[in-house]
Amino acid sequence: METAVRSKRPAARAALAVAAGLYAASPAFAAAAVPSAGPELLGIPLDFFLFALTLIGVAVFHHYTLQVALSGLAAITAYQLAFTGFKAGPGLQGLLLHLEDEWVILTNLLGLLVGFALLSRHFEESRIPQVLPRFLPDDWKGAFALLAMIFVLSGFLDNIAAALIGGTIAATVFRHKVHIGYLAAIVAASNAGGAGSVVGDTTTTMMWLDGVNPLDVLHAYIAAAAALVVFGIPASLQQQRHAPIMKDEPRHAPVDWARVGIVAFILVAAIATNVVVNLRFKQLSDAFPFIGAAVWVAILACAPLRKPEWKLVPGAFKGSIFLLSLVISASLMPVERLPAASWQTALGLGFISSVFDNIPLTALALKQGGYDWGVLAYAVGFGGSMIWFGSSAGVALSNMYPEAKSVGSWLRHGWHVAIAYVFGFFVLLWTLGWEPHEPYKVPAAAQAPVSAPAPVR
Repeated sequence: METAVRSKRPAARAALAVAAGLYAASPAFAAAAVPSAGPELLGIPLDFFLFALTLIGVAVFHHYTLQVALSGLAAITAYQLAFTGFKAGPGLQGLLLHLEDEWVILTNLLGLLVGFALLSRHFEESRIPQVLPRFLPDDWKGAFALLAMIFVLSGFLDNIAAALIGGTIAATVFRHKVHIGYLAAIVAASNAGGAGSVVGDTTTTMMWLDGVNPLDVLHAYIAAAAALVVFGIPASLQQQRHAPIMKDEPRHAPVDWARVGIVAFILVAAIATNVVVNLRFKQLSDAFPFIGAAVWVAILACAPLRKPEWKLVPGAFKGSIFLLSLVISASLMPVERLPAASWQTALGLGFISSVFDNIPLTALALKQGGYDWGVLAYAVGFGGSMIWFGSSAGVALSNMYPEAKSVGSWLRHGWHVAIAYVFGFFVLLWTLGWEPHEPYKVPAAAQAPVSAPAPVR
């Protein structure tokens, strides 16, 4: 009994840390909400309470997440149709205009999530995961080495792809007995690994395309590396106790290099399309989902060589619809500005990112300016790891491991992720301090002289 009580204390501390962060950040973000014509409670627009109820429903009824998410989206949409209107205008026309602004992001995300489900199966059937145990240590250090590999992969791959590849390898080397705490660590490793790279995460790519120098987010890796150690070691020990890593390759089956080539081709197609379109044809990137389309063109082009596992599509599509429902609900929230840029705001954004889509948050921060972009990149990139639906990587991995779709289990077993987020954040502040960049979109002549806040040491 004493052991059981002790095992729950870290989980309780982590849950309290997340709750405290959300509580501390919520008043400031509510105060930054655009004035609403509809009813308010405690000065907060009712929209936020509907969204909060949706997230609570997802957390409590984790076996019915799709139904809860769709119901919440329907309630928020009906409320805004009847009372407040939308950011783009009132009534049905305002809703259609809002969806017109969001459809490219949503379609890209749908194409990536479903497409990467097929990609991960290609990778699994290539038999590369069966060969890896020969190169990984036989104890908990092997589990940690796998997390480190996911961390590195995510620096130049999309974090969704890195999480799915890591989940596929884990399924093989741990004989499909992957601990939920380790699943949380896989998501955290993929998000942390992309935090300092402008090609490793959607949020950092947004910063790069918006004019932020790639070197200005690179120091996010200081926080990310510290966080990797804090969550990686306990997660690896959890996994070792739950199901030790496979010591020997079960059979010397040859690697299917054709499938390895297909995986590489799909990833290169996605990355190259993202870079070329956004650098050369930025005006078109907002008009068509080129990245999602590129993934599917590559999948179909390779189909004659190796047939994809088409039966995975319905399940992946269902899980993707859940994520898109939450993304649309988040985009409907009446937040048009953020609190003043500071390290406290950045810290709060990380907690908010665990339940609120980090793409609109990042867009608002870019519009506002005045942030230390490396600190912000770490916060919004890694913060979503604290809850399974807080990042696209978490949702994608939960499609592979449905048992992860429980907020309670994620917080209880993945307690180390929340602690790692806070630890990494303050390591970065202690190491380099808060060094904000001026709002670079404001013409120099129009900028009033402002004394920058003193760095935090």
